[in-house]
Amino acid sequence: MRRYLVTGVAGFIGANVAAALLRAGHEVVGVDNINDYYDPLLKHYRLRPLLEKSNFSFVETDLADAHAAQTIFSDRPFHVVIHLAAQAGVRYSLQNPGAYVQSNLVGFQHVIDGCCAHPPEHLVFASSSSVYGNSDREWLSESDATDQPLSLYAATKKSNEVVAHTVAHLHQLPTTGLRFFTVYGPAGRPDMAYFSFTQAILAGTPIRVFNHGHLERDFTYIDDIVAGVLAVAAAPPTELSTPFRLLNLGNHEPVSLGDFIATLERLLGKEANKQFVEMQPGDVHRTAANIEAARSLVGFSPSTSLAAGLEQFVTWYREYYRG
Repeated sequence: MRRYLVTGVAGFIGANVAAALLRAGHEVVGVDNINDYYDPLLKHYRLRPLLEKSNFSFVETDLADAHAAQTIFSDRPFHVVIHLAAQAGVRYSLQNPGAYVQSNLVGFQHVIDGCCAHPPEHLVFASSSSVYGNSDREWLSESDATDQPLSLYAATKKSNEVVAHTVAHLHQLPTTGLRFFTVYGPAGRPDMAYFSFTQAILAGTPIRVFNHGHLERDFTYIDDIVAGVLAVAAAPPTELSTPFRLLNLGNHEPVSLGDFIATLERLLGKEANKQFVEMQPGDVHRTAANIEAARSLVGFSPSTSLAAGLEQFVTWYREYYRG
């Protein structure tokens, strides 16, 4: 049995990663502050099955609290740290930038400090496809320039990558940053388009279609993401000079916003009331993951189509909300 620290464990990706680790027989210590960025009841819903497992323990705290973060690392050693806690959302960063500074910069640094004081075999942390900005490349690769972020959220994730690289070099801490591409699925984040669109379509309220529908996203199903995270976590970088790498985890199949909405309409059996509006500040036009590095390294091979993944989400949504 190996011991994992999973931060952001009540979050969408965190809860699913922790559940998979527990099923594999590992010990998991989960950390989350259960903030109210979106409905905490959904976070408790994700936590409930984890708390039933004898090999899971939960710490409710804010990693921006230096003493609390230090205590987590000093209480017991971890074989692997999977740091997924963050203030998410591109648009919310325009309204509450302080939340991103505290969680994504201060909290991240406290996790880094803990790993330096009590080194795990591997630190894996969440980055984002947002770091690519409005790239003109057909496929986004880890070697592409990422020095023009379009939102504070993206800027904080870019900062995480730079800091982690420096620490990996100075302390020889094996570290991997994962650039996630539009993760979706059952019990996902309510601020994401697939979730809010489903809610609005069923309620008969309008949905805002940004940039008049001329957007593309590389939607990646949660089960594929979890498989990628676990495979990467088990394969720390071994470079002698700087044991650090960045990897894209995406579906490698970008979908237009129009096709995405049409798929939801078909699954819900109801047409959306669309309001076509201009581009939202901070958004990017297209995300499309080149996943050759992750495929080559750990055999990452997402297999869930958007239609199949959204069907799973809609089934869950109707049951959860009794819709």
